[in-house]
Amino acid sequence: MEIGSSESQAQTKKSKSKTPRKSKDAQLLKQKSPAEFFADNKNIAGFDNPGKCLYTTVRELVENALDSAESISELPIIEITIEEIGKSKFNSMIGLADHERVDEELYDDFETAKAREKRLAKEARLQETQAKNAALGKKTKGSTPAKPLKNREASYYRVTCKDNGRGMPHDDIPNMFGRVLSGTKYGLKQTRGKFGLGAKMALIWSKMSTGLPIEILSSMKGQTYSSFCRLDIDINRNIPHIHVHEKRTNVERWHGAEIQIVIEGNWTTYRSKILHYMRQMAVITPYAQFLFKFLSESPDKNVTVRFARRTDIMPPAPLETKYHPSAVDLLLIKKLIAETSKQNLLQFLQHEFVNVGKSHAERLIGEMGPDFSPKMSVKSLTSQQIVRIHQLFRQAKFDDPSGDCLSPAGEYNLRLGIIKELHPDMVATYSGSAQVFEGHPFIVEAGLSLGGKDVKQGLNIFRFANRIPLLFEQGADVVTRTAIKRINWNSYKINQTQDKIGVFVSIVSTKIPFKGTGKEYIGDDISEIASAVKTAIQQCCVQLKSKIVKRIQAREQQERKRSLNKYIPNATSAIYEVLKEMSRVHASKRRRCEENDAELLKQVTAQVVTQETLSEKLAQHVDQVDYEMALEYATQTGVNEEPREDIYIPPLEPEYEFTEFYSPVFVFRLIH
Repeated sequence: MEIGSSESQAQTKKSKSKTPRKSKDAQLLKQKSPAEFFADNKNIAGFDNPGKCLYTTVRELVENALDSAESISELPIIEITIEEIGKSKFNSMIGLADHERVDEELYDDFETAKAREKRLAKEARLQETQAKNAALGKKTKGSTPAKPLKNREASYYRVTCKDNGRGMPHDDIPNMFGRVLSGTKYGLKQTRGKFGLGAKMALIWSKMSTGLPIEILSSMKGQTYSSFCRLDIDINRNIPHIHVHEKRTNVERWHGAEIQIVIEGNWTTYRSKILHYMRQMAVITPYAQFLFKFLSESPDKNVTVRFARRTDIMPPAPLETKYHPSAVDLLLIKKLIAETSKQNLLQFLQHEFVNVGKSHAERLIGEMGPDFSPKMSVKSLTSQQIVRIHQLFRQAKFDDPSGDCLSPAGEYNLRLGIIKELHPDMVATYSGSAQVFEGHPFIVEAGLSLGGKDVKQGLNIFRFANRIPLLFEQGADVVTRTAIKRINWNSYKINQTQDKIGVFVSIVSTKIPFKGTGKEYIGDDISEIASAVKTAIQQCCVQLKSKIVKRIQAREQQERKRSLNKYIPNATSAIYEVLKEMSRVHASKRRRCEENDAELLKQVTAQVVTQETLSEKLAQHVDQVDYEMALEYATQTGVNEEPREDIYIPPLEPEYEFTEFYSPVFVFRLIH
């Protein structure tokens, strides 16, 4: 019995040992929330480094503010403030006491005595060499600054953006800021945003770099209260973590939003980029008023720049449109089928796609085969049938989509923006008609300027996509390559290297074909866009060429007059000597002369006609010829012979209050 029991125990142990165990190399299936994905890949959204993070945060807040104001047809007034926060102040904000270093050698920026001695000796040798070269009169290269000691201490900034826009509904604020990939801008529509993240990515960066929440103050038109919300984001769950969410009194009936966030950044390296962004935004939106402030811990380093409004005319708001059949894929067709309220296939094709009328839809259904009918339920379509629809969409011919859904800046606003910010000597603008790329309409606008303040010699290229500036990766962009390689500037009397040339190109579309993960440039491999950009720039060049030719003619005329006046003394002296000699010979030999000539010689002999008299007459003749040529030039350019005078017409009727309605051709005034 004992032996049997021992055998059974041995078998039990053996069977237990055969139970499968999880190996150490077994991989666990994990999932990431959208917020966690963008936190791990923040460079995709333009958050590459602290400096770029500061720039992108400013950009996202400004563009959201513009969209908010334009959505209610309000002329934008935007205030953006970057406040530098020192280490001590930041520690007090998070409740951390200041800490003095105890072990200096522990830190990365510690410099040993030997390293310091070596650095000082090198600097002394460099200064000695420069002094010798200066004494000998030799030109020396600018001294390269010594490499700074390593310092990983972060810099923190409070970014505040205030606008006069729509505001946000009280209950929607937490999800609008604390839930990635949720918002109001999704759909087929021209939008400023590149990723649809807005301030959410700035909040994620704030969570990663400072741990401080974002603060939002918002109020909508007509509300007697304003909404205040302080929140951060749960990265792992992609949900907002609300600290405070309350309603406050709004005595002033203010409407808009004020967003405040504290992040790590680098103002020193990205100062120029941020200011260039604000300046270019003022060019493309001259109807907006911007106030930019940088508040440093040192007051002498503060920066305040105001970009004034130049016009009250805003471009029309972009409209949401339907998909073009040639621009959809299988996944999108299935999504449209799942979301449509139409019952049958005929209605689905008519109402869910642009440029598909009833007769066209019937022809398409007939071409799909016997398995399809106009009355069949769209919800009953099989995967194979959806593939057949997709194949036909790719092969069939459709009319191009209209560009009416787009909202370009317009020649008027583009011209005003260029003049306002650059003050050029000449400017030309052009707006092309709507064209199509892969089923999406796009419009290219261009501006060209010569001269101006703060403009370098050569080509200065300004790129805009959906009316936002593109500042990075310029070399590979279609605008840059077209301006440098495909435009013969000399044929338009423009010197590509010596003249101060400003090239402005704005592209708007329901889908901008960006390249690269950062979406900072438009590729040069899209022939439709490249051709449209070239045409737009050339049209501006043609406009400027006529102005340049006229300016050259005017300059040559001035040079001609200056040259004639230069030779008047020599010509007068020579003519007078000839006349004196002729008068002497005439008096001695009494040669026969014409009556007028004889009278002139008598006046020369009597000193009535002198060298000064001849000089004065020649100068008058030069002025007369110059006046006649100027008159002919003015007549050719459309200027009347008589000088213009200001005329003031008093109104005969009392002044009325009226509202103006703008159209592409007329301005209608509705009298109240």
